[in-house]
Amino acid sequence: MEGDLYVLMGQAIEEAKKGLQEGEVPVGALLIGPDGAMIASAHNQPIALNDPTAHAEILVLRSASAIMRNYRLMGSTVVVTVEPCLMCMGSLIQARVSRLIFGAFDPKAGAAGSIYNLADDHRLNHRIEVVSGIMAKECGALLQDFFRARRIEIA
Repeated sequence: MEGDLYVLMGQAIEEAKKGLQEGEVPVGALLIGPDGAMIASAHNQPIALNDPTAHAEILVLRSASAIMRNYRLMGSTVVVTVEPCLMCMGSLIQARVSRLIFGAFDPKAGAAGSIYNLADDHRLNHRIEVVSGIMAKECGALLQDFFRARRIEIA
């Protein structure tokens, strides 16, 4: 799967761009099953769904759980363009996701190493392997461009 990380992150970036086109913060996520097949993809939709929990990671977990008919997604990998927040990391842990791959770090809200490191907190009953920084420049640029445009709109 290592050689595929860039291909997978490219797919997550394409998903994030869907959110960008909808006026959402551009974050995209994929859930890959134990066999390496993509089970679900999602992008941020809190504005469209009027739901503060509609982050890409949460939506991809909901979709994959429905498809797999199981709330436990053991052996799965989540690929996301930005380091997950506390809510999303907590959800990944509850779903028993095995591996997290993310692009850009989130120094203001990241919970997979930036501010918190829930993935490796030995007080919790599940730990997640984390691979960070995959296509970080591209993932970060999506966010920077989005927020730069928002600041211009407001000014």
